[in-house]
Amino acid sequence: MRKHIVTWTWIFALAGLLWLSAAQAASEKLSGPAPDFTLKSASGANVKLSELKGDVVMINFWATWCGPCRQEMPLLEQLYAKYKPLGFTLLGINVEEDSSKAGQFLKDVPVSFPVLFDSANQVSKLYKVNAMPSTVLVDRDGNMRFLHRGYVPGTEVEYANQIRALLKE
Repeated sequence: MRKHIVTWTWIFALAGLLWLSAAQAASEKLSGPAPDFTLKSASGANVKLSELKGDVVMINFWATWCGPCRQEMPLLEQLYAKYKPLGFTLLGINVEEDSSKAGQFLKDVPVSFPVLFDSANQVSKLYKVNAMPSTVLVDRDGNMRFLHRGYVPGTEVEYANQIRALLKE
């Protein structure tokens, strides 16, 4: 009986370490120019990434069926409101084929940052999005600097630290 307890203790410890390392690996440093794109926004205007050079830009790929996306949306709004006056832009890119779902969600969780629609998934393929949500931070020169895959509570603190660092450059 004691042997089984020790075995399960090791299994849980190992699982905890693996989870911890996965959470740490969720953020990566990137380099190279951010691929340019143009998408239609919820307001009807076209938004082109290259026209935002000079700002620090957060590109957040999300979907209404994604629980963590829904959880982080109000936190992204807080980041946008806080850092927008300093030269920060946030683009929320909805990746669903049916953009009406995003519109309905945004009635319940309104945001002031631009929400764009990638219903054909062209931009998400361009950025090799393989997790929801996925977030890319782009510096003032248009270079990708950080990638976050997924969201867990507390990720917004890392976002804020990275945004502040990029704004100071």
